[in-house]
Amino acid sequence: MDKEKLKSLGNDLKYIPSIYNYCDRWCERCPFTNRCLNYEISEEHFADPESRDINNELFWQKLSETFQATLELVNEMMEEQGIDIDSDYIEEIKNEEKKIRETVDNHQLIISAKEYSDMAKSWFELAEELFLDKEIDLNKKAELDLPNENPNKEAAAILDAVDVTMWYLHFIRVKLMRALHGKLEDRFEILDDFPKDSDGSAKVALIAIDRSISAWGKMMNYFPDQEDELLRILVKLEQLRRNGEEVFPNARAFVRPGFDE
Repeated sequence: MDKEKLKSLGNDLKYIPSIYNYCDRWCERCPFTNRCLNYEISEEHFADPESRDINNELFWQKLSETFQATLELVNEMMEEQGIDIDSDYIEEIKNEEKKIRETVDNHQLIISAKEYSDMAKSWFELAEELFLDKEIDLNKKAELDLPNENPNKEAAAILDAVDVTMWYLHFIRVKLMRALHGKLEDRFEILDDFPKDSDGSAKVALIAIDRSISAWGKMMNYFPDQEDELLRILVKLEQLRRNGEEVFPNARAFVRPGFDE
């Protein structure tokens, strides 16, 4: 995809500006894919199965082409606006970026999010036999055709809960990192009268936490023998949610383009 194609797509009014900045990247479950520029570019530029495989050379070729087109577009915009960034300024930005990154990496929110993902991964690694036993149990119920039992519905609910927890397992930490990074950068700008990108990123992280809590709660209903272990995970998530709301008190009020309008 070349620079001119990117400009053409960017000027198309059917796309909701910046909607892709505040989504959960779960395109299969998103009702706005036909109005998302990021999705359109991805679908068009990475149409071949080989181009979606990170182990395939075509993937990296397509990715490089996209980066090159974007860079050309950015350079063109800078020239049009008379922006000239010297090497000293670039070095200053690099140093500041390094400080922000270190601060974010050591923030308690990020540490807690990592602890949650580690707890969840450990549970799934040890729960393989539980899922096999549940599968056998549900198959027996289906064969017996017991009244007031719907094993297919139960299996679908369990699968959905697993999908949700796994999808957001690392996503929460990544979005919180973006939110904290933005919050630290906001110190250098006067943004009191404008919505903050950091609040938007934090809101997406909080929504992911909400959905994860709901999914783990369903899991506890289907695996009552795991109540103690699952409660520990839920407590960690609830603490993370409260701390996130404390660090980003305006996040819930952020209006995400498309989703909250």
